[in-house]
Amino acid sequence: MAFALATRSAMIRLHVRRFDMALQLRPNCEFCDRDLPPSATDARICSYECTFCADCVETKLFNVCPNCGGGFAPRPIRPAQEWRPGVCTAKQAPSDKRVHLKYSVEDVAAHCARIKDVRPEDR
Repeated sequence: MAFALATRSAMIRLHVRRFDMALQLRPNCEFCDRDLPPSATDARICSYECTFCADCVETKLFNVCPNCGGGFAPRPIRPAQEWRPGVCTAKQAPSDKRVHLKYSVEDVAAHCARIKDVRPEDR
């Protein structure tokens, strides 16, 4: 019985933790500063949640994250409606902190040129 209670307690903690670990939805493209609200279908993220608009990813970054060198994927859209308890933009608000490039445009261009011909899965 003690094992069952301990297991149930651990599962509850994992369930709660799962909701605490929501993806950080950044409000802007880190390159051009374009607004990317939670419902934006043209937002792209890397595995570190760096966020850029599709236009910058395709025409300036060539699918190379200027921060980590990884590739990009479409950013998931967090539901505005609470379909499950506690899971929506009202309960897990997107970030309001705007993030900008840490590197110069010239440095980013050189970085992307060096990596763009390497497939993301081979980087």
